[in-house]
Amino acid sequence: MTPRPEGRSRAQWGALIAASLGTAMLLLDVTIVYVALPAIAADLNASFVSVQWVIDAYTVVMAATLLAAGVIADRFGRRRVFASGVILFSGASALCGVASSGIFLDVARGIQGIGAAAIFAASLALLANAFRGADRGFALGIWGAITGVALAIGPLIGGLVVEGLDWRWIFLVNVPVGALLLGITYWSVAESRAENPDRVDVPGALLFGTACLLAAIGLTRGNDAGWGDPWILAALIGALLALAGFIAVERASDAPMLPLELFRIPAFTGTAVVAFAQSVAIYPLLFFLAIYLQDGLGYSPIGAGLRLLPLTLLILLVAPFAGRLTGRYPLRIPLTIGLVLLGAALLAMRGLSASDEWTALLPGMILGGLGIGAISPSLAAAMVAVLPVERSGLSSGINNTFRQLGIAMGVAGLGALFDSRVEARAGALVGIVNGVNAVALAAAVVALLSAAIAWPLLRGQRSG
Repeated sequence: MTPRPEGRSRAQWGALIAASLGTAMLLLDVTIVYVALPAIAADLNASFVSVQWVIDAYTVVMAATLLAAGVIADRFGRRRVFASGVILFSGASALCGVASSGIFLDVARGIQGIGAAAIFAASLALLANAFRGADRGFALGIWGAITGVALAIGPLIGGLVVEGLDWRWIFLVNVPVGALLLGITYWSVAESRAENPDRVDVPGALLFGTACLLAAIGLTRGNDAGWGDPWILAALIGALLALAGFIAVERASDAPMLPLELFRIPAFTGTAVVAFAQSVAIYPLLFFLAIYLQDGLGYSPIGAGLRLLPLTLLILLVAPFAGRLTGRYPLRIPLTIGLVLLGAALLAMRGLSASDEWTALLPGMILGGLGIGAISPSLAAAMVAVLPVERSGLSSGINNTFRQLGIAMGVAGLGALFDSRVEARAGALVGIVNGVNAVALAAAVVALLSAAIAWPLLRGQRSG
């Protein structure tokens, strides 16, 4: 689709608004719960491990179903799958808002994750179908800015809602927003689908989902039960076996959910590395910083959210500018420089001591905001550029899977590291600070190693 002489068409604006609003809504629901977790835990009498699952039930299920959602979107229509995801997400949000127990909330969050996967997988495909050339850079810049800010601003919005209303409203507000988004989608978004779509790979989807779920269970419960506990070992070994089975099924299938030959394309692999590393490096850390600000320094939910705001503002300023540059420079420049900045940000945050004020986080937040702002639109451009446009649903689904896996495994794995440091100090401020420092160092290593890996893989890759 090319823009009309007088400007962009209604279908283009509709795709941009729907994709940006839908993705912002689902990503906001990753981090909006961070500052609400103490209130949720108190209301539902839940433990630290239980409240971790308020995050992981959502992100794990989203990651586990994104690949299938991308294939379904290509086959049955991106607008149709996007709209179905909005309906499911909104309905599950209503269930979250009336949850009477931690288990009820976690199950509802899992259902919400399925709807989020459908929205996420279809959103970039809608943009790739509606925009070309320089217009695509414009669209991805807007999308990247909004999605980056959605993740970063979640703690502030969560604090405002929790203190102004109740933690349940962080979920209930999705219902009217979803209704508005559904109207925009049907009124102005054009339908599109792949000309020769693949069939849905059910065995692959089940094995991949099983691997994700078992890995998350093993990592989150390892500290409490003990890493030598038979059930923990069974979960982790089961995850490896399910992953091995998934790889075997995908190699043998004539219509795999994840065509493994795609990883022979260096740029595709490089993009997946950046997507995973960015999510591991920064977004789980926001969870632990929210704990540090509230449980360590004693700030209210709003106070904690406000003190994470410098990160958000820099993303908002940098991402649109970076989006306009996506067509001028090789994508490996903003992607790898962004990861290096994230690594530097995490190392700067690692120096916390129990006597520090929250302002000790500012240098790291500034570097982190610059890094995420550079990565977000460039990563979106890379996701739709590494494969032909007719496979954009598959491409965005795979890469967004790595993003959500990064958040899910980061919260689970780094959460185990954090919890072990806190338990060593019986939950005191020193223990929380030690936990934040340990998490920041581990995430910095991931970011910097991933930058070194991605740099040669992304050689010559430009936006479409």
